[in-house]
Amino acid sequence: MKTTKQKFFFLCLLLSGTVALLSQCTSEEKKEPATLTPEQMVERGRYLVNIGGCNDCHTPKIMTAKGPIPDETRLLSGHPEEDQLPEIDTSEIRPGKWYLANSGLTAWVGPWGISFPVNLTPDSATGTGAWTEELFIKILRTGKFMGVDAGRDIMPPMPWQQIGQLTDEDLKSIFAYLRSLKPIRNIVPAYVPPNEIPAGKKKA
Repeated sequence: MKTTKQKFFFLCLLLSGTVALLSQCTSEEKKEPATLTPEQMVERGRYLVNIGGCNDCHTPKIMTAKGPIPDETRLLSGHPEEDQLPEIDTSEIRPGKWYLANSGLTAWVGPWGISFPVNLTPDSATGTGAWTEELFIKILRTGKFMGVDAGRDIMPPMPWQQIGQLTDEDLKSIFAYLRSLKPIRNIVPAYVPPNEIPAGKKKA
């Protein structure tokens, strides 16, 4: 049988180990999350952009035997300025009927009007080159075009409501990736309100 002194010794040993374990756990909880390097931020931003489907709308397409694929030479440059939309049958544009898109998915027509995915490359004149990280985050948090509080909303199909829920670190990583892209000069057409859509031929 263990003596009282032995029991006391083992109890002290057990308590000592428990205190050490709790101390270690508390210390780990207090550790700051690892800061990403600039290179890691760019790679994380690339990952988020790709799984988020940003190229679906913001990148012009090349038609292949298997359907349209993103044009890697014009990555995230928005709706091509030289692409003119055909006449639109405005009688088809209403809730419960049709929403329309061009073949490259870079122009969308609906009850909200005509929206064109913007140029996200860091071109200073036609893209995001003049944007700051703070402005980029504000745009996606508020859903306001160019972050102007009293301005118009960002139009469909841009899912800013979901993207805006990403963490600051994720949004900063996306911005870092966009800044790493090749600048492409491409003037994307301005948004067209529904009352200004040129009417095409109506169905008889």
